[in-house]
Amino acid sequence: MSEPTLETRAAPGRTRAVALFCHGGTVAKLEPPRERALSLVRMRAIEQFVADEAAGSGVTTCLLRYRVAGWNGPAADAYADVRWSLDRIRAEHGTDVPIVLVGHSMGGRAVLRAGGDRQVGTVCALAPWTPPGEPVAHLRDRTVVILHGRGDRWVPAALSAEFAGRAQEAGARVARFTVAGGHSMLRRALLWHTFVRDVVLAGAGLARMRPEVADALGRGAPGGLAVRL
Repeated sequence: MSEPTLETRAAPGRTRAVALFCHGGTVAKLEPPRERALSLVRMRAIEQFVADEAAGSGVTTCLLRYRVAGWNGPAADAYADVRWSLDRIRAEHGTDVPIVLVGHSMGGRAVLRAGGDRQVGTVCALAPWTPPGEPVAHLRDRTVVILHGRGDRWVPAALSAEFAGRAQEAGARVARFTVAGGHSMLRRALLWHTFVRDVVLAGAGLARMRPEVADALGRGAPGGLAVRL
């Protein structure tokens, strides 16, 4: 099995933060992700948007290409690949550069599980696949921002609501939002793109958090309750 790879868009000048983007996948599959898989295409579009918008602020973006397309039970292959990526980012940029994690679907599960890493302060999870019992204790003192389509038939929004509530009880700072549309993030695509950009910049300490996220975090509302966008 080959190593994962990182597609990197380096910020001009000094890198002040790194955003790692992780696309979706499937429950069980040992073949590599297809180049034209919708989950990869959509995450690459979001990553490129953020790279274009945030590079001037010193944000380097990395898109993770998994070894295999599946989570694969206890192997948790996507999570293993995220941990590999974090080590590579440290080797390249040092141990003081903040890292923001962004993941969709299976990638959302992977970045949430990796959110306890010492250089990660913020995790942005898009329609995350969070089965019941997914661990949350490691997210204490982390900022977790979730955006989920209300019409998602692949990964029901109720899953992220349950996860968000438990994460908040464990000490995470949680803000959860729902938006019209399904799992593919195609409906209201610009909202998904700009939402991620704003969370990345704020999570990196390079901008203020967008008002609705700051308000949700500041109010400390129950994590499973979503604000509608």
